Amino acid sequence: MSKKEKSQTQDISSKKTQEKQDRDKKISLSNEELKKLCEEKICPECAQLKEKEELVLRTLADSENLKKRLAREKEEFCKFATSNLLEDLLPIIDNLELALSHSQKQNECKSLTEGIEMTLKMFRDVLKKYGLIPVGEVGEKFDPNIHEAMGQEEREDVEEGMVCQMYQRGYKLHDRLLRPARVIVSKKCAK
Repeated sequence: MSKKEKSQTQDISSKKTQEKQDRDKKISLSNEELKKLCEEKICPECAQLKEKEELVLRTLADSENLKKRLAREKEEFCKFATSNLLEDLLPIIDNLELALSHSQKQNECKSLTEGIEMTLKMFRDVLKKYGLIPVGEVGEKFDPNIHEAMGQEEREDVEEGMVCQMYQRGYKLHDRLLRPARVIVSKKCAK
């Protein structure tokens, strides 16, 4: 090969190299720039892009819903975590109330009766602090949501469907019934 041919080959080779470098300069974009360019110019109506965006939005919505549900469940759990303990304490209240009702009939037990009253009041106050609320009173209308009818009694002095006697007081923990009040319900006398 002659010098002239070599020179021409080198010129062609250097031209190709120069062209390649110019092309690389034009194409050298960062990934972010390339992605933005793709979204704006190449495929703004791209079905795959829309599908991925919808998937991202659904996933975000699902994660937000999960966070809210877990927060609600945690709050519910904390609110009613003491329910088993309080259920176990209810018979103690019942026994204190029973002792109080029997001791009030006896004059000799006046100081014992006062002690039981104070203990029962303190016990009720503590339980109320934790959300335990007594339900069911004599003289109120029978409500199957909070009362359990143990029987009926014919009464002329009380309107029909009213609680006329209570066997056992009921309790709610916050807004949930822990134990229904066991009661006798009045009915009209047969004539």
